Order: sequence, then structure tokens, then C-alpha cells
Amino acid sequence: MKGLTVHFVALFSEKEDAVPITLLHGWPGSFIEFLPMASLLREKYLPKDLPYHIIIPSIPGYTLSSGGPLDKEWCVSDSARVLHILMLELGFKRYIAHGGDVGSFLATTMAVSYEQCVALHLNSPSSLIIPEEGSNGKELSNFEKKIIERAKSWAEEGKGYAIEHNTRPATIGLAINSNPLSLLSWIGEKFIEWSDQTPSIDEILTNVSLYWFTNSFPRSIYPYRTIFSKSDEAVPGFPYVIKPLGFSWFTSEIMPGFQSAILKQGNLVFHRTHDKGGHFAAIERPMDMLQDIEDFAHLVWQV
Repeated sequence: MKGLTVHFVALFSEKEDAVPITLLHGWPGSFIEFLPMASLLREKYLPKDLPYHIIIPSIPGYTLSSGGPLDKEWCVSDSARVLHILMLELGFKRYIAHGGDVGSFLATTMAVSYEQCVALHLNSPSSLIIPEEGSNGKELSNFEKKIIERAKSWAEEGKGYAIEHNTRPATIGLAINSNPLSLLSWIGEKFIEWSDQTPSIDEILTNVSLYWFTNSFPRSIYPYRTIFSKSDEAVPGFPYVIKPLGFSWFTSEIMPGFQSAILKQGNLVFHRTHDKGGHFAAIERPMDMLQDIEDFAHLVWQV
């Protein structure tokens, strides 16, 4: 892929009609997020019975995958193209894309750009606009008001890191990457603040260590140059997703996943709310996340 090295972990099925699914992580996560789900699949199915081909890449510029060229802008669409080519080169004529955080923007870009990506499942909204109406499209419930208040609090007090990534990626990249304690403080707090139940120390240190030993933190934050625009709308101009869209809302997620809001983003055919779980749902609630993706795949995949 034009000089790029793309790392991925995979579970390949022996079934001819297995459904290809790519699982895309975000920042400050890594492919490690999806390993608990992969373990659950290995426990549940033998290779001859596995209904899916599961492809878990390290997205370009993150940890074990190389980044784009340094002499020109590298956008979300560039990384999405690379990940799409990966699926084609693995021999898949069609596939489903799932994403969270940065992965939600990548997966959405793949769905709207490439006909081979036939369906899209997310656990983070591909918009940073805080909804003004409740799940039923009408008045906010008391619970939903609390969710909105939390999202507004994050927008006012918690997204300074993202603005720095967006406006001064080279500066903050060099500063944070100068020593492991800086990196741990910058990344570690996200796992603590954005989770419903804080991941284990081993899980946090594994993710941080991947960034440290691969020296990839500086290049991993460059997608924020396009994800955060001056209007605060994520990736301005995202068209309506006409392909089947599924959404799993873990209610401690940073941004609300109200059904009414997701309906505005695409052809929503699957929406499920979970009382437990947050931004790192694949680590926090792997069984719930896996069940949702399996149910969505069964709903939308046509042989």
C-alpha cells in the first residue's frame, strides 16, 4: 500500500460464507481494545464454525502501523482508503465496518466512499454536535438531561486535549512524547475519565506502552486536524449514510447516542442502549459489544 506497513490481528473462518468484519479503534486506544472480543469468539466457535472473518488493524499512524508521509496533509479519508485496500487485498469483496472514537470517522468514511463496505456499526457518534432533543425526538427526560449536561461539561472543560491535537499537533506531540510519564498522564487520564468502570492497570499500561515503544504518539494525533473543525462539527460535510447503520450506545460514552440523533446521520436499522459501559466499551463490556455486532451482522448481511 504505497510504502505503508499495516499491522492487523485476525480471526479467519474456514466457512465459505463467513462475514468479513473490520473493527477499528480510536485514540488513545489500539487494537488491544478488541482482543477480549476475539477471545470470546475463539471460546464460542471453532474455526470451521466461526461465522465471521474478524480483522482488527492498527489504524495508520497508530502503534504498530506506519503513518502517512510527512511532507503533506494526511487526512481521515487517506487512512480510510488504506484500511479499505487492506480488506480488498485480504480477498474480501464485501465487508462490514465497525468503529469507535477516531475509528467511527474512519468506518463512516469507508461506508460512504466504497461500495464494498456494505454496512456500518458504531459505538461513538460521527458528530460532535450535542443533541437538543431526546431519544424519542421530543422533550428530554431527566436521565437524558443529565447525559446532555455531562456532554456539555466535557465540551467546556474536557476537550482541551483535542483542541491542542487539532491546532498544535507537532508541538504537543513532541512535548508529550518526551518521556513515558508525560505520555502516561496524557493517555491514562482518558481511560479513567471516559470509562464507566476504569480498565485495569495492565490494560492501561499496555496501551500506553504500545504508543511509547513505537514512538507513535506524535503521528497518532494528526487525524484531529480534520476531526475537529472550527465549527466543532466532526468531519464537516459527512453525507447521510444510506447503507444499513447500527449503533450501540453505552450511556457513559462522552457524546450522547440518542436514537433521534443517530437517525439524522444515516439509515439506522439497529440501535441498542446499554446502562453500563463508556467510551472504551470493547474493553469495558466486551460481551455486550460482541453481541451487538453479531446481531447487527445477522440483520444486515445478505449472501
